[in-house]
Amino acid sequence: MDCGSGLLLLLMRSIGKVDPGQVLLVHTEEPSVPPDLLDWARLAGHEVVASTAEHPAGPWQVSVRRGGSRAIPAVPAVSEAVFTSGPATPIGQRLWLYSNFHCNLACSYCCAESSPRAPARLLAVGVALDVAAEFSALGGRELLVTGGEPFLHPEIQTLTTELARLLPVTVLTNAMTFRGPRLAALEAMPRDRVTLQVSLDSADSALHDEHRGSGSHAKTLAGITLARNLGFSVRIAATLHEDEADTAEALHLLLDSLDIEAADRLIRPVAQQGFAEYGQPVSIDTLQPEPTITNDGIWWHPVAVTDPAMRVADHPLPLAPAFDIIRDTVAVQDAAHREGRRHVFRCA
Repeated sequence: MDCGSGLLLLLMRSIGKVDPGQVLLVHTEEPSVPPDLLDWARLAGHEVVASTAEHPAGPWQVSVRRGGSRAIPAVPAVSEAVFTSGPATPIGQRLWLYSNFHCNLACSYCCAESSPRAPARLLAVGVALDVAAEFSALGGRELLVTGGEPFLHPEIQTLTTELARLLPVTVLTNAMTFRGPRLAALEAMPRDRVTLQVSLDSADSALHDEHRGSGSHAKTLAGITLARNLGFSVRIAATLHEDEADTAEALHLLLDSLDIEAADRLIRPVAQQGFAEYGQPVSIDTLQPEPTITNDGIWWHPVAVTDPAMRVADHPLPLAPAFDIIRDTVAVQDAAHREGRRHVFRCA
C-alpha cells in the first residue's frame, strides 16, 4: 500500500490505538512511503524518530512517535462534483446503513457485489437503532438505508419506521419487490419521514435491462407508480457508464412525463468497485467521504464496502472515533494538496 491507495487511512486508524509518546512501527516495501511518512507525521502532529532499511531497495521500517495533541488543520470547503453538481456533504451530516447485501438483481456494476446468491449480512435492527441514536446525538441530519435490496430485509418495516422516529430516512430500492409482505411493509412506513430513491438507469428498457436484468425496467416503472400512488416522495437515481452519458437527455424526458422534480434526479457514474470491471477509479485520496455502516464495520463511502483499504473501523459502533479518523484523514490530505477532494461521488 501507499498513502494514495489506503495506507493513510490505515495510519490514522493505527496511530489512534497508541498513547501519546508511544511509537507506531510501520513496515513497508513501498519506496514512496518513508518520505511520505515524514510529511504525514509533520501535518498530523507526530514525529518520525527512526527510519531503517534492510538493504537499499527495502523493505523499510519507520518508527513514528505519537504527538500529545491533535494538531491537524481545519478542513476547507469542497465544491467540485462528478456528473451531479453541488457541494460535498459535510462529514457527520449524512450516514449510510447497509441493511443487507443480498438482492433480487445482480447488476453488472454493483459496487457491493450484491446478488440473489450473496450472503445476506443483515444489519440487526437493534444495532441500527443504536447507531442512529449516536448519530443523532452527534448532530446527524439524515439516514440512508441501502443494500442489496433493503426490502429483502425481513424486518425492513420495523427497521425503517424506528429509524424514522430519530431522523428522516431515504431507502434506496429497485422498487421491484412491492408485493405481499413487502408491500405491506411499504404501506406501513410513515410518508412524512421516509423517502424512496429508486434506481432507473435509462429511458431505454434494453439498456437498463442489459445491466440490471431482463424485465427489470418495466417492473421498476410499475414500482415507482405504486409508491407515488401510496403517497411517498420518490427520487430517481441513474447509474451510467461514460459511453452512455448521451442517454441522459432521454431519461430526463421520461422523468418529466412522470412528474419527477429536477431536484429529485441523480445521474452518477459507475465506480470501479465490486462487480464493475471498469468505471471511475475511486480511492480515499480522490473520494469525498460519506461514512457508511455495515453489520461488520464502518467504511469511508457506500461505493467502497468491498474495498479493505476503505474500512475505517471493524465494528459498527461507536461512531464518534470513526468520524474523528475520517475528519483527520481528510484534513491531512487537504493540508498536503490544498485543492481538496478531487471528486464528490454522489450516491444520493
